[in-house]
Amino acid sequence: MTNKNNNSALATLVTVFFFWGFIAASNGVFIPFCKTYFNIDQFQSQLVDFAFYGAYYFGALLLFVLSSSSGKDILNSWGYKNGIIYGLLISAIGALVMYPSVNGAEQGDTAVFYYVLGALFIVGLGFSLQQTAAQPFAISLGEPSKASHRLNLAGGVNSFGTTIGPIVVALIIFGSTPISGEELELMVKNNQIKLNTIQSLYLGVAGLFLMAAGLFYFSKNLPQAKSDAVFQPANKAKILLVVLTLVMVTCFALVFMSYGNEPVKDIELLEKQRLGLLLIALLAIVLSIFYAYKSSSKNPVGWGAMQYPQLVLGMLAIFTYVGVEVTIQSNLGELLKNVADKVSNLNPLGLKVMNDAEIAPFISLYWGGLMIGRWVGAITVFNPSKGLKKWLLILVPYVALGVILLVNYGSYSLNEVLIFSSCVAVQIVGFFLAKDKPVATLKIFSAIGVVAMLIGLFSNGNIALFAFLSGGLFCSIMWPCIFSLSIAGLGKYTSQGSAFLIMMILGGAIIPPIQGKLADIVSIQSSYWVAVMCFLYLIFYAYRAKTILSKQGINYDTE
Repeated sequence: MTNKNNNSALATLVTVFFFWGFIAASNGVFIPFCKTYFNIDQFQSQLVDFAFYGAYYFGALLLFVLSSSSGKDILNSWGYKNGIIYGLLISAIGALVMYPSVNGAEQGDTAVFYYVLGALFIVGLGFSLQQTAAQPFAISLGEPSKASHRLNLAGGVNSFGTTIGPIVVALIIFGSTPISGEELELMVKNNQIKLNTIQSLYLGVAGLFLMAAGLFYFSKNLPQAKSDAVFQPANKAKILLVVLTLVMVTCFALVFMSYGNEPVKDIELLEKQRLGLLLIALLAIVLSIFYAYKSSSKNPVGWGAMQYPQLVLGMLAIFTYVGVEVTIQSNLGELLKNVADKVSNLNPLGLKVMNDAEIAPFISLYWGGLMIGRWVGAITVFNPSKGLKKWLLILVPYVALGVILLVNYGSYSLNEVLIFSSCVAVQIVGFFLAKDKPVATLKIFSAIGVVAMLIGLFSNGNIALFAFLSGGLFCSIMWPCIFSLSIAGLGKYTSQGSAFLIMMILGGAIIPPIQGKLADIVSIQSSYWVAVMCFLYLIFYAYRAKTILSKQGINYDTE
C-alpha cells in the first residue's frame, strides 16, 4: 500500500475515535445528573461507567470465547474493516434503544435508570468490537516503531470528542441559561428538566454511527488488513477468564441485591460489606493476572498470547490506566457538588458548591487535558525536523488549550486559566524528558500523576481542584505506550493479545464504582487514594516492561 493510501485509510479510521471520546466523556456530566435525578448514592451513579466500560470486557470476552470454540479468529476472518462496521451498527442499535428507554421518565423513577444502563451497555458492546479491530489496524498502517504516534493521532481526534461531549450534553439536558443549585434541584423535582431530553441526542448519535458505517463500507482506500497468522486456541486463558467473570458477576450481583426497599438497621455495616464485595472482585482480577503470569512462565501451552509476560502485565496496566483515567473525572462531579459545610456552602475543596450544570466545563477541561497530550504525541507522525519538533512541543499544547478555552468560552476565571496553563507547562517538560520513548514516557507521566493526586489529597481550593484535573494531562499519552509495549513481539498472537487488552478496559467499569463506594464510606476527597494506587502500578509496569522486552531481545525504544 502506498503512503498516500495509508494516510487516507488512517484519516477514515480515526473518525470512530471521535465517537468513543464523545460518549465516554459525556458520562462525566451524565453521572452527577443521574445521581440527582434518580436519588441514588455515589456507587449507584458510577454504574453508568460500569455498564459502559463493562461492555468492552464482555464484548471482547465473547469474541474470544467464540473464536476459541470455532478454532478460528472470528475478527480476522471478518477483516478489521468489517469488524469496525459491525461494531458501529451495534452501537447504533444501542443509541436507538435509548429512545424508548427514557420515554416518559420522571424524577426518582429508578427503574428507568437500569434501562438507561442497558442501552449504554449495547453502545459499549459496539465500541468493544470497534476498538478490538481499530487498534491493531492503526498499528498496521505503517512502521511499527511509529505505531504509538499513529495511535496518538487517533487519540487526539478521540480527545476532541471528549472535550466537546460534556458541553453538548450539558446544553441538551440543562439548556444554556445559567441556573443556581437551588433552582436546578427544584426544576428536577418539578420535572421541568427531564431525562427524555437526551432522546434527540442519542437519535443523532445513532445517525452518525450509521453514517460512519457507510463511510467505512464504501471507502475504496480502506483495506480489510487481515492478519496472515493462524489462530491459536488458548484454553487455559479462556477458562481463567470465564471463572474470573463468574466471580465478578457474583460480587456485583450481591451488591446490587443489597439495594432493596426495606429499611436497613446498620447502614454502616452494610456499606462496608458492599465495599468488601467490590474489593473481592478487584482482588480476583489482580490475582488472575498474576496467576496467568506465573503459570504461563512455567508452561506456556494453552495460554496463547498470555504466555508473553509483557502482555499479561500490560493487561493489568490497561486495567489500571483506564480505571484511573475514568475514575478521576467520574467522581469529580460529586467532589464539586458535595457540601461539607452547610453554613459556608463550600465543597470539600473549600470552593463554592457547584450544581450539575456548572460542573460540565471542568469535566470538559479534564478531557481536554487528554486532547492536549495526544495532539503533542501525534507530532512525530508528520516527521518534522528536530528544530521544528522542539517548537511544536511547546506551541501545540497551548494551541490545544486555546481550543478548549474557545469551546468553553467564559467558563473559567483568569486565575483558573493560569493555574491550568502551569500544569500544561509541567506536561511539556515531561515530553522533553521522555523523548518519544514509550517506557520513559510511561515512567515520567505516571510519576507526575502520583504527585498530582497527592497534591489534590493534601491541599484545598483551586490547587487541589486543578491537581485532580491535571490527571487528564498526564494520562493522555499512556494508552499507546502501554498498548504498543504489551503487544511487542507477540507475532501470530497480536490479534488475540489486542482482544485481551481491550477486555481490560474493564478497569473503567470496576475502579470508579469502588472509589464511589469508598466515597460513600469515608469522604469523596479521600477516595482519590484509589487514583494514587493506579498510577503506582503503571510505574511498576514501565520498569518491568523494559526488563522483559530486553530479555526477549526486543529493541522497542526501551533504553
